[in-house]
Amino acid sequence: MKTITGILAATALTGVGAANAADLEVTHWWTSGGEAAAVAELAKAFDNGTDHTWVDGAIAGSGGTARPIIVSRILGGDPMGATQLNHGRQAEELIQAGLLMDLTDIAEAEGWKDVVHPSSLLDACTFEGKIYCAPVNIHSWQWMWLSHKAFADAGVDVPQNWGEFVAARDALEAAGKVPLAMGGQPWQQNGAFGVMTVALGGLDLWKQINVDKNADAAGGPEMAKVFEAAAVAREMAKNSKVQDWNQATNMVITGEAGAQIMGDWAQGEFQVAGQTAGEDYTCLPGLGETQILDTGGDAFYFPVNKDADVTAGQKELAALLLSKEVQVAFNLAKGSLPVRGDVDLAAANDCMKKGLKILADGNIMPSGDMHLTPDTTSQINDLMTEFFADPSYSPEDAQKSYAKIIKTAD
Repeated sequence: MKTITGILAATALTGVGAANAADLEVTHWWTSGGEAAAVAELAKAFDNGTDHTWVDGAIAGSGGTARPIIVSRILGGDPMGATQLNHGRQAEELIQAGLLMDLTDIAEAEGWKDVVHPSSLLDACTFEGKIYCAPVNIHSWQWMWLSHKAFADAGVDVPQNWGEFVAARDALEAAGKVPLAMGGQPWQQNGAFGVMTVALGGLDLWKQINVDKNADAAGGPEMAKVFEAAAVAREMAKNSKVQDWNQATNMVITGEAGAQIMGDWAQGEFQVAGQTAGEDYTCLPGLGETQILDTGGDAFYFPVNKDADVTAGQKELAALLLSKEVQVAFNLAKGSLPVRGDVDLAAANDCMKKGLKILADGNIMPSGDMHLTPDTTSQINDLMTEFFADPSYSPEDAQKSYAKIIKTAD
């Protein structure tokens, strides 16, 4: 059995003798090509680094599809060994119910507080002073991905900001391109809207709305400019006839579309397709307008289990997820950034280097998941779905509905 310091520490903390091998079912919603390549790195590390076995429990669809299934299983007494969720408030009720394992002993033994950067990632895993999840990456929504082929075919330079992109719309359409690829799922439209809020409205405006729940700011003139830009995005995306996010990414990869507003997980799709950052595609953090990254991401939670062998396997996996080796292998495949600030990412491509520099410069912001409840997020998702699907839905009316949602948010 191969070991690392963290795994040995975790095993010692199980309170049992030498644990027997256990099959550990791990649920997640990583099913696209790039995501599957990344999760395979976790499974390989667990199978090769411990006596236990990773049993893959991929759930097709987005997080919005998977999360209710995951929560239902835990509440129903059929828990998996480990599950992906976004660190933030998604697991709050499960923690309060005593259904998730306290990982504080693992975190202290492994020194997570000393290596996890930014510290808000670990804070988002902490409830009443105890740590309940292992953050594995930093994912940011604040990106736009642009196809070099699409703009070359249209005879215009690759835009370097949102204004230049909007200006290139006519040329793209004349060349038979879809200016903006966007899938039909609510979280995609809400995510793009959130990126536009920060990039075009500014971080202070975003914080007033998402952190302070300021309905006046949500209904104010600065936010009106964001809704007007969202209406332009809606028009540019009207011929994007795809549902899943990775289908929209593929439109950019093939040059069918000019660009996509999507989180950095899209980069895994470019990598699987054999494309090179800076040569085949360009990435613009903050739409090229605001150089800042939100620091959300994925984390693993471990439901309480009465089987001592499963518990031992859970603790070994928790420790392994934050080991340097796993952090590098997983995040290079995923297109995300590591949660450890002390790993060597010399192999990072141009886009990852942009992200690492922004992170090092401290130009970061919290993820909306850390401040908005799932109920509030769901309401905004529904609003954005309706807005992007209905060209007659005016920006003014959509903004009024948005302000009402923020007014009642907790």
